[in-house]
Amino acid sequence: IWISEWGYTMDAAEVIVSFMVVVIIIVSLLSNVVVLICFLYSAEIRKQVPGLFILNLTFCNLLMTVLNMPLTLVGIINKEHPGGGGFCQIVGFLETFLTTNAMLSMAALSIDRWIAVVFPLSYHSKMRHKDAAIMLGYTWVHSVSFSTVSVCLSWVGYHQLYASCTLCNGRAYNNRTQFVVFTVVFHALTFLLSLIVLCFTYLKVLKVARFHCKRIDIITMQTLVLLVDIHPSVRQRCLEEQKRRRQRATKKISTFIGTFVLCFAPYVITRLVELSSAVPISPHWGVVSKCLAYSKAASDPFVYSLLRNQYRKTCTDIINRVLKRSSLNSSRIRGENGRSTIIQTAA
Repeated sequence: IWISEWGYTMDAAEVIVSFMVVVIIIVSLLSNVVVLICFLYSAEIRKQVPGLFILNLTFCNLLMTVLNMPLTLVGIINKEHPGGGGFCQIVGFLETFLTTNAMLSMAALSIDRWIAVVFPLSYHSKMRHKDAAIMLGYTWVHSVSFSTVSVCLSWVGYHQLYASCTLCNGRAYNNRTQFVVFTVVFHALTFLLSLIVLCFTYLKVLKVARFHCKRIDIITMQTLVLLVDIHPSVRQRCLEEQKRRRQRATKKISTFIGTFVLCFAPYVITRLVELSSAVPISPHWGVVSKCLAYSKAASDPFVYSLLRNQYRKTCTDIINRVLKRSSLNSSRIRGENGRSTIIQTAA
Protein backbone atom coordinates (compact mmCIF):
# COMPACT_ATOMS: atom_id res chain seq x y z
CA ILE A 1 0.00 0.00 0.00
CA TRP A 2 1.26 3.47 -0.98
CA ILE A 3 0.05 6.80 0.40
CA SER A 4 -0.10 9.73 -2.01
CA GLU A 5 0.71 13.31 -1.02
CA TRP A 6 -3.04 14.00 -0.76
CA GLY A 7 -3.37 11.32 1.92
CA TYR A 8 -5.16 8.73 -0.24
CA THR A 9 -3.99 5.14 -0.13
CA MET A 10 -2.86 3.55 -3.40
CA ASP A 11 -2.20 -0.11 -4.00
CA ALA A 12 0.58 -1.41 -6.22
CA ALA A 13 -1.69 -1.68 -9.29
CA GLU A 14 -2.72 1.98 -9.03
CA VAL A 15 0.91 3.03 -8.66
CA ILE A 16 1.83 1.08 -11.81
CA VAL A 17 -1.11 2.53 -13.74
CA SER A 18 -0.20 6.05 -12.60
CA PHE A 19 3.35 5.51 -13.80
CA MET A 20 1.98 4.28 -17.16
CA VAL A 21 -0.11 7.44 -17.54
CA VAL A 22 2.93 9.64 -16.78
CA VAL A 23 5.01 7.80 -19.39
CA ILE A 24 2.21 8.07 -21.96
CA ILE A 25 1.86 11.81 -21.31
CA ILE A 26 5.60 12.43 -21.75
CA VAL A 27 5.97 10.30 -24.90
CA SER A 28 2.77 11.64 -26.46
CA LEU A 29 3.63 15.26 -25.75
CA LEU A 30 7.18 15.05 -27.11
CA SER A 31 6.39 12.97 -30.19
CA ASN A 32 3.35 15.00 -31.26
CA VAL A 33 5.24 18.26 -30.76
CA VAL A 34 8.02 16.91 -33.01
CA VAL A 35 5.44 16.06 -35.69
CA LEU A 36 3.98 19.57 -35.44
CA ILE A 37 7.46 21.12 -35.74
CA CYS A 38 8.18 19.01 -38.83
CA PHE A 39 4.89 20.12 -40.39
CA LEU A 40 5.66 23.80 -39.78
CA TYR A 41 9.28 23.46 -40.93
CA SER A 42 8.80 21.48 -44.16
CA ALA A 43 6.94 23.15 -47.03
CA GLU A 44 6.90 19.81 -48.84
CA ILE A 45 4.95 18.14 -46.02
CA ARG A 46 2.49 21.04 -45.89
CA LYS A 47 1.81 20.76 -49.64
CA GLN A 48 0.81 17.10 -49.39
CA VAL A 49 -2.84 16.23 -48.84
CA PRO A 50 -2.18 13.62 -46.08
CA GLY A 51 -0.48 16.40 -44.11
CA LEU A 52 -3.92 17.88 -43.33
CA PHE A 53 -5.13 14.61 -41.80
CA ILE A 54 -1.90 14.19 -39.84
CA LEU A 55 -2.12 17.79 -38.60
CA ASN A 56 -5.69 17.25 -37.41
CA LEU A 57 -4.72 13.97 -35.73
CA THR A 58 -1.72 15.62 -34.07
CA PHE A 59 -3.82 18.45 -32.63
CA CYS A 60 -6.35 15.95 -31.26
CA ASN A 61 -3.58 13.94 -29.62
CA LEU A 62 -1.92 17.04 -28.17
CA LEU A 63 -5.15 18.37 -26.69
CA MET A 64 -5.95 14.95 -25.25
CA THR A 65 -2.47 14.79 -23.74
CA VAL A 66 -2.59 18.26 -22.21
CA LEU A 67 -6.23 18.43 -21.08
CA ASN A 68 -7.53 14.93 -20.38
CA MET A 69 -4.64 12.68 -19.43
CA PRO A 70 -3.41 14.77 -16.46
CA LEU A 71 -6.94 14.91 -15.04
CA THR A 72 -7.24 11.14 -15.34
CA LEU A 73 -3.94 10.84 -13.47
CA VAL A 74 -5.34 13.06 -10.72
CA GLY A 75 -8.50 10.91 -10.68
CA ILE A 76 -6.45 7.74 -10.19
CA ILE A 77 -4.51 9.27 -7.31
CA ASN A 78 -7.30 11.35 -5.77
CA LYS A 79 -10.15 8.88 -6.32
CA GLU A 80 -12.24 11.82 -7.56
CA HIS A 81 -12.24 14.54 -10.18
CA PRO A 82 -10.55 17.80 -9.14
CA GLY A 83 -13.21 20.09 -10.65
CA GLY A 84 -16.93 20.61 -10.28
CA GLY A 85 -19.79 19.23 -12.34
CA GLY A 86 -19.64 21.92 -15.03
CA PHE A 87 -15.90 21.57 -15.46
CA CYS A 88 -16.25 17.79 -15.64
CA GLN A 89 -18.83 18.12 -18.40
CA ILE A 90 -16.46 20.29 -20.44
CA VAL A 91 -13.65 17.76 -19.98
CA GLY A 92 -15.97 14.88 -20.92
CA PHE A 93 -17.16 16.76 -24.00
CA LEU A 94 -13.56 17.27 -25.10
CA GLU A 95 -12.66 13.64 -24.51
CA THR A 96 -15.57 12.35 -26.60
CA PHE A 97 -14.88 14.90 -29.32
CA LEU A 98 -11.11 14.34 -29.49
CA THR A 99 -11.27 10.54 -29.39
CA THR A 100 -13.94 10.43 -32.10
CA ASN A 101 -12.08 12.94 -34.25
CA ALA A 102 -8.84 10.98 -33.91
CA MET A 103 -10.46 7.69 -34.96
CA LEU A 104 -12.10 9.26 -38.01
CA SER A 105 -8.83 10.99 -38.95
CA MET A 106 -7.13 7.58 -39.04
CA ALA A 107 -9.90 6.32 -41.30
CA ALA A 108 -9.42 9.36 -43.55
CA LEU A 109 -5.67 8.65 -43.76
CA SER A 110 -6.40 5.07 -44.82
CA ILE A 111 -8.76 6.29 -47.55
CA ASP A 112 -6.04 8.63 -48.80
CA ARG A 113 -3.49 5.77 -48.95
CA TRP A 114 -6.02 3.53 -50.70
CA ILE A 115 -6.66 6.08 -53.44
CA ALA A 116 -2.92 6.80 -53.81
CA VAL A 117 -1.98 3.12 -54.21
CA VAL A 118 -4.99 1.66 -56.03
CA PHE A 119 -5.67 4.69 -58.28
CA PRO A 120 -2.23 6.33 -58.64
CA LEU A 121 -2.92 7.98 -62.01
CA SER A 122 -6.07 9.75 -60.82
CA TYR A 123 -4.96 10.41 -57.23
CA HIS A 124 -4.34 14.15 -57.69
CA SER A 125 -7.79 14.63 -59.21
CA LYS A 126 -9.61 12.49 -56.64
CA MET A 127 -7.80 13.66 -53.51
CA ARG A 128 -7.26 17.41 -53.54
CA HIS A 129 -6.93 19.74 -50.58
CA LYS A 130 -10.59 20.63 -51.11
CA ASP A 131 -11.59 16.97 -50.85
CA ALA A 132 -9.45 16.54 -47.74
CA ALA A 133 -11.11 19.59 -46.17
CA ILE A 134 -14.56 18.10 -46.85
CA MET A 135 -13.53 14.82 -45.19
CA LEU A 136 -12.16 16.71 -42.18
CA GLY A 137 -15.38 18.71 -42.06
CA TYR A 138 -17.34 15.48 -41.74
CA THR A 139 -15.08 14.24 -38.92
CA TRP A 140 -15.70 17.49 -37.03
CA VAL A 141 -19.48 17.43 -37.57
CA HIS A 142 -19.62 13.77 -36.54
CA SER A 143 -17.52 14.38 -33.42
CA VAL A 144 -19.32 17.56 -32.34
CA SER A 145 -22.76 15.97 -32.85
CA PHE A 146 -22.23 13.00 -30.54
CA SER A 147 -20.36 15.10 -27.97
CA THR A 148 -23.09 17.75 -27.89
CA VAL A 149 -25.92 15.21 -27.59
CA SER A 150 -24.19 13.48 -24.67
CA VAL A 151 -23.75 16.78 -22.82
CA CYS A 152 -27.28 18.03 -23.52
CA LEU A 153 -28.77 14.78 -22.18
CA SER A 154 -26.50 14.90 -19.10
CA TRP A 155 -24.71 11.70 -20.11
CA VAL A 156 -21.28 13.08 -19.27
CA GLY A 157 -19.78 12.99 -15.79
CA TYR A 158 -17.06 11.55 -13.62
CA HIS A 159 -16.86 7.78 -14.03
CA GLN A 160 -15.12 6.05 -11.14
CA LEU A 161 -14.40 2.94 -13.21
CA TYR A 162 -12.21 4.92 -15.64
CA ALA A 163 -11.13 7.64 -13.19
CA SER A 164 -12.07 10.30 -15.73
CA CYS A 165 -14.89 12.47 -17.00
CA THR A 166 -16.51 10.56 -19.84
CA LEU A 167 -19.82 9.10 -21.01
CA CYS A 168 -21.76 8.21 -17.92
CA ASN A 169 -25.46 7.73 -17.17
CA GLY A 170 -25.72 9.69 -13.95
CA ARG A 171 -29.51 9.90 -13.93
CA ALA A 172 -32.05 7.40 -12.66
CA TYR A 173 -32.93 4.27 -14.59
CA ASN A 174 -35.83 5.91 -16.43
CA ASN A 175 -33.63 6.76 -19.43
CA ARG A 176 -31.27 3.79 -19.25
CA THR A 177 -32.57 2.38 -22.54
CA GLN A 178 -31.85 5.65 -24.32
CA PHE A 179 -28.32 5.73 -22.92
CA VAL A 180 -27.69 2.12 -24.00
CA VAL A 181 -28.92 2.85 -27.53
CA PHE A 182 -26.83 6.03 -27.72
CA THR A 183 -23.67 4.24 -26.50
CA VAL A 184 -24.08 1.35 -28.97
CA VAL A 185 -24.79 3.67 -31.91
CA PHE A 186 -21.92 5.96 -30.94
CA HIS A 187 -19.34 3.17 -30.85
CA ALA A 188 -20.77 1.52 -33.96
CA LEU A 189 -20.53 4.72 -36.03
CA THR A 190 -17.13 5.67 -34.61
CA PHE A 191 -14.95 2.71 -33.63
CA LEU A 192 -16.59 0.01 -35.76
CA LEU A 193 -16.98 2.25 -38.82
CA SER A 194 -13.34 3.39 -38.59
CA LEU A 195 -12.18 -0.22 -38.17
CA ILE A 196 -14.16 -1.36 -41.22
CA VAL A 197 -12.70 1.47 -43.31
CA LEU A 198 -9.18 0.69 -42.08
CA CYS A 199 -9.50 -3.02 -42.87
CA PHE A 200 -11.07 -2.48 -46.30
CA THR A 201 -8.65 0.19 -47.51
CA TYR A 202 -5.41 -1.24 -46.11
CA LEU A 203 -6.19 -4.78 -47.26
CA LYS A 204 -6.75 -3.39 -50.76
CA VAL A 205 -3.42 -1.56 -50.46
CA LEU A 206 -1.75 -4.79 -49.31
CA LYS A 207 -3.21 -6.68 -52.28
CA VAL A 208 -1.78 -4.15 -54.74
CA ALA A 209 1.57 -4.10 -52.94
CA ARG A 210 1.84 -7.89 -53.08
CA PHE A 211 0.96 -7.85 -56.78
CA HIS A 212 3.77 -5.38 -57.50
CA CYS A 213 6.20 -7.37 -55.33
CA LYS A 214 5.31 -10.50 -57.28
CA ARG A 215 6.04 -8.78 -60.58
CA ILE A 216 9.37 -7.50 -59.27
CA ASP A 217 10.22 -10.97 -57.95
CA ILE A 218 9.53 -12.54 -61.35
CA ILE A 219 11.79 -10.03 -63.08
CA THR A 220 14.49 -10.56 -60.47
CA MET A 221 14.37 -14.34 -60.79
CA GLN A 222 14.55 -14.11 -64.58
CA THR A 223 17.60 -11.87 -64.24
CA LEU A 224 19.26 -14.28 -61.80
CA VAL A 225 18.68 -17.17 -64.20
CA LEU A 226 20.29 -15.26 -67.07
CA LEU A 227 23.28 -14.25 -64.97
CA VAL A 228 24.83 -17.67 -64.73
CA ASP A 229 28.20 -16.40 -63.50
CA ILE A 230 26.76 -14.31 -60.68
CA HIS A 231 28.44 -14.80 -57.33
CA PRO A 232 26.40 -16.91 -54.84
CA SER A 233 26.56 -14.16 -52.20
CA VAL A 234 25.01 -11.66 -54.63
CA ARG A 235 22.29 -14.14 -55.52
CA GLN A 236 21.59 -14.70 -51.80
CA ARG A 237 21.33 -10.96 -51.14
CA CYS A 238 18.84 -10.62 -54.00
CA LEU A 239 16.68 -13.41 -52.60
CA GLU A 240 16.82 -11.87 -49.10
CA GLU A 241 15.77 -8.52 -50.50
CA GLN A 242 12.80 -10.20 -52.18
CA LYS A 243 11.75 -11.65 -48.83
CA ARG A 244 12.14 -8.31 -47.03
CA ARG A 245 10.13 -6.54 -49.73
CA ARG A 246 7.24 -9.01 -49.34
CA GLN A 247 7.26 -8.64 -45.55
CA ARG A 248 7.60 -4.84 -45.48
CA ALA A 249 4.09 -4.09 -46.77
CA THR A 250 2.53 -6.70 -44.49
CA LYS A 251 4.27 -5.24 -41.43
CA LYS A 252 3.09 -1.71 -42.24
CA ILE A 253 -0.53 -2.74 -42.75
CA SER A 254 -0.44 -4.88 -39.61
CA THR A 255 0.90 -1.91 -37.65
CA PHE A 256 -1.84 0.45 -38.86
CA ILE A 257 -4.70 -1.95 -38.07
CA GLY A 258 -3.05 -3.68 -35.10
CA THR A 259 -2.35 -0.53 -33.08
CA PHE A 260 -5.89 0.71 -33.69
CA VAL A 261 -7.43 -2.53 -32.43
CA LEU A 262 -4.97 -3.04 -29.57
CA CYS A 263 -5.45 0.47 -28.17
CA PHE A 264 -9.16 1.12 -28.72
CA ALA A 265 -10.84 -2.30 -28.74
CA PRO A 266 -10.35 -3.12 -25.01
CA TYR A 267 -11.84 0.23 -23.97
CA VAL A 268 -14.80 0.03 -26.39
CA ILE A 269 -15.56 -3.57 -25.45
CA THR A 270 -15.41 -2.63 -21.77
CA ARG A 271 -17.85 0.23 -22.35
CA LEU A 272 -20.28 -2.12 -24.10
CA VAL A 273 -19.94 -4.87 -21.49
CA GLU A 274 -20.54 -2.24 -18.81
CA LEU A 275 -24.04 -1.70 -20.21
CA SER A 276 -24.95 -5.13 -18.88
CA SER A 277 -25.09 -4.94 -15.11
CA ALA A 278 -24.80 -8.73 -14.91
CA VAL A 279 -21.07 -8.65 -15.80
CA PRO A 280 -18.85 -7.10 -13.09
CA ILE A 281 -15.81 -5.13 -14.25
CA SER A 282 -12.69 -4.69 -12.18
CA PRO A 283 -11.89 -1.00 -11.52
CA HIS A 284 -8.24 -1.73 -12.25
CA TRP A 285 -9.16 -3.11 -15.66
CA GLY A 286 -11.32 -0.05 -16.39
CA VAL A 287 -8.37 2.28 -15.80
CA VAL A 288 -5.99 0.01 -17.76
CA SER A 289 -8.35 0.00 -20.76
CA LYS A 290 -8.45 3.79 -20.53
CA CYS A 291 -4.65 3.92 -20.52
CA LEU A 292 -4.56 1.71 -23.62
CA ALA A 293 -6.86 4.16 -25.40
CA TYR A 294 -4.59 7.02 -24.32
CA SER A 295 -1.52 5.15 -25.59
CA LYS A 296 -2.79 5.57 -29.17
CA ALA A 297 -1.97 9.27 -28.88
CA ALA A 298 1.64 8.31 -28.07
CA SER A 299 1.96 5.74 -30.86
CA ASP A 300 0.28 7.71 -33.68
CA PRO A 301 3.28 10.03 -34.34
CA PHE A 302 5.51 7.00 -34.92
CA VAL A 303 2.96 4.96 -36.87
CA TYR A 304 1.91 7.72 -39.27
CA SER A 305 4.79 10.20 -39.33
CA LEU A 306 8.13 9.93 -37.57
CA LEU A 307 9.10 6.52 -39.00
CA ARG A 308 8.60 7.74 -42.57
CA ASN A 309 11.67 8.83 -44.51
CA GLN A 310 10.29 12.29 -45.18
CA TYR A 311 9.77 13.09 -41.51
CA ARG A 312 13.08 11.52 -40.51
CA LYS A 313 14.85 13.65 -43.11
CA THR A 314 13.05 16.75 -41.84
CA CYS A 315 14.02 15.94 -38.24
CA THR A 316 17.64 15.48 -39.35
CA ASP A 317 17.60 18.83 -41.17
CA ILE A 318 16.18 20.58 -38.11
CA ILE A 319 18.77 19.03 -35.80
CA ASN A 320 21.63 19.87 -38.18
CA ARG A 321 20.39 23.43 -38.50
CA VAL A 322 20.14 23.85 -34.72
CA LEU A 323 23.59 22.33 -34.17
CA LYS A 324 25.09 24.46 -36.93
CA ARG A 325 23.58 27.61 -35.44
CA SER A 326 24.87 26.63 -32.00
CA SER A 327 28.30 25.99 -33.49
CA LEU A 328 28.30 29.39 -35.21
CA ASN A 329 27.24 31.12 -31.99
CA SER A 330 30.00 29.33 -30.08
CA SER A 331 32.56 30.35 -32.70
CA ARG A 332 31.33 33.94 -32.57
CA ILE A 333 31.59 34.00 -28.77
CA ARG A 334 35.09 32.53 -28.86
CA GLY A 335 36.10 35.11 -31.46
CA GLU A 336 34.74 37.98 -29.37
CA ASN A 337 36.49 36.64 -26.27
CA GLY A 338 39.74 36.37 -28.23
CA ARG A 339 39.49 39.95 -29.46
CA SER A 340 38.75 41.15 -25.91
CA THR A 341 41.84 39.35 -24.62
CA ILE A 342 44.04 40.94 -27.32
CA ILE A 343 42.70 44.42 -26.55
CA GLN A 344 43.26 43.96 -22.83
CA THR A 345 46.81 42.69 -23.44
CA ALA A 346 47.62 45.61 -25.70
CA ALA A 347 46.24 48.02 -23.15
